Amino acid sequence: MNTTSSPTQTSTQPIRQASIADEQRVISALVLAFGADPGMRWLYPDAARFLENFPVFAKAFGGKAFARGTAYCDERYAGAALWLPPGVRPDLEAIEHLVQRSVAAHTVASMRKLLEQIEPYHPREPYWYLPLIGVDPMHQREGLGSALMKYALRQIDKDRMSAYLETPPHNVPLYQRHGFEALATIRVGSSPITVPMVRKPR
Repeated sequence: MNTTSSPTQTSTQPIRQASIADEQRVISALVLAFGADPGMRWLYPDAARFLENFPVFAKAFGGKAFARGTAYCDERYAGAALWLPPGVRPDLEAIEHLVQRSVAAHTVASMRKLLEQIEPYHPREPYWYLPLIGVDPMHQREGLGSALMKYALRQIDKDRMSAYLETPPHNVPLYQRHGFEALATIRVGSSPITVPMVRKPR
């Protein structure tokens, strides 16, 4: 996920639910947000391959949020978050198919080992999962990342549920401000560092 860890102002942009009709514009914002994301550029270091494959990856990873009503964006489509509610998981079959045909074999092997090490940190109780959150670089440091987090966490807190995500280290302070706790620091081979984080029920 890719937001910004140090917003300089509070966003005044209202956050709303993103419908299936918003999917293309939301995914476009996420493409811009993840253009320099360590994890995604590890998978796709070539810019053209990133632009070709990331939209497919994003839909497989978090696209179920649109049908579930748990995708959120602002009115300008400058930022977006795709949350998966308890019991809903990414489309692993689609991700596997995409990765097999588009990611270098040595990277695929390291990615699988990385995922194996991350898996034990997922909560055992029902939980909300945040596969993707990001802000267009043109609108970072406007507080949109925090606004998107607060919008979803209000509902999660009403349900008194746990929330879980994985992030590169530079975003850890942002999520800590919203109550998430870092569980580990994980790296496999040439992979970037990944930090699994959990937020306990409130």
